[in-house]
Amino acid sequence: MREANYRDITEGLDPQTVAERVRDGMFANDRASQGLGMEITGIGPGYAKITMPVREDMLNGFSICHGGFITTLADSAFAFACNSYNEQTVASGISVDFMAPGRPGDLLTAEAREVFVAGRTGVYDITVTNQKGELIAVMRGKSYRLKGRTVVDL
Repeated sequence: MREANYRDITEGLDPQTVAERVRDGMFANDRASQGLGMEITGIGPGYAKITMPVREDMLNGFSICHGGFITTLADSAFAFACNSYNEQTVASGISVDFMAPGRPGDLLTAEAREVFVAGRTGVYDITVTNQKGELIAVMRGKSYRLKGRTVVDL
């Protein structure tokens, strides 16, 4: 259960509406995600789904997607999921494991889900798949909520 001040921050709006407004406000200022061609295809309380095409300028020396770009996609999904309550939240740590390479022309999808939240900390699991549904990477993110700071004005 979230602290009582969360109800004040959301002004009585339903959680899905809050998540959608946070998505819109955050993405409008997220030049990194925009610059990498990411699109948010799903949002909800504690949840986000984001796609990113693998472009030629994202390939490493082996002609596969650089792991940093895959991690950035997962991190963006993590950020939208953990900020979806309109409580400013930052990453306190991540762990990433790669299962398969992203290839030129792939459309990668990162899906972030809240696993646990207590007090100011949370745990999120993020999966990255390609357009065939093949698992590319998994990431676990730990979040830290900043006291009394909202993401957007509701």
